[in-house]
Amino acid sequence: MTTAVLICDDSNLARKQLARILPQDWQDSVHFAGHGADALATLQKESIDWLFLDLNMPIMDGYQVLAELKKRQLNVNVVVVSGDVQPEAYQRVMELGALDFIRKPVDAAKLQVILQSVSLRQPSAMPAQNKRITDTELNAEMRDVFQEITNVAMGQAGDLLARLLNVFVKLPIPNVNVIEVSELHMALASVEQHSSTSAVCQGFIGGGVAGEALLILTDSSFKDIASLLNFQGELTPSTELELLMDVANILIGAVLKGIAEQLDMSFSQGHPVVLGQHAPVSELIKANARRWRKTLAIELSYGIENYNINCDLLLLFTEDSVKTMKQKVAFLLEE
Repeated sequence: MTTAVLICDDSNLARKQLARILPQDWQDSVHFAGHGADALATLQKESIDWLFLDLNMPIMDGYQVLAELKKRQLNVNVVVVSGDVQPEAYQRVMELGALDFIRKPVDAAKLQVILQSVSLRQPSAMPAQNKRITDTELNAEMRDVFQEITNVAMGQAGDLLARLLNVFVKLPIPNVNVIEVSELHMALASVEQHSSTSAVCQGFIGGGVAGEALLILTDSSFKDIASLLNFQGELTPSTELELLMDVANILIGAVLKGIAEQLDMSFSQGHPVVLGQHAPVSELIKANARRWRKTLAIELSYGIENYNINCDLLLLFTEDSVKTMKQKVAFLLEE
């Protein structure tokens, strides 16, 4: 009897990677969905045995899908596949009825154990052929690759922050674009232009890739951050700067480490530079416009559940780095 599978992930790369390591005799009955609502529509039309479900997706996320499956009492084996590895994320999906949780990038051995636990055959990995990308533009396929790599790294950073502060970190869907410096403010649309903000920038370089990480924190976040870090003193500009540096060290270091590991390289980080305190983000960007020209920009907007904390992390890669990064990730794509 044919086993029907539905892979739900907003990343085309993630869907391809998972499909490749499914059992050979499952390949003719694999369905794909780009978000939760799409997955539910497929489940209504098709008889699906296994659902592999991402958590952070547009339109309808994985938590909402699990809640809806539970409400409808649909009989399907659900395995969550996500870069969000926070302990609370695991607890939530298991309480909502997930069979298990696989961390991105997918570990074939972990998947094998899950399938064997229900008396299914071992998955046989399908060999993937390397595909070199020689164009200099960021096409849709390559944008998807960068987004998925960032998604995994972002999950690792969120996990570190969640464990440190004992909170649930709301993870975003990364925004990936090649932009001109004049468009940089558009990449920070999640930061209110009239909010007072503080920002720090830190350069990084390694393996032919270079760039800067820009972390922007709304000033209204400092009170809750101080509380979570058990800071008892008065919130002065000096102590706020210290808190800003603490958050920057956690998020920038963890995200860069996660990206570097997936690209099989390492980054050296420079000394952090304070771009400004208590100013609109537009002023911070304008004052430092000469630092950036045309750039690959990856934006991550973090939030913490039940706290008024808003933090944007923008990774700005130099134009020359894009070609190198494409070559680094080319092996992840199929012919």
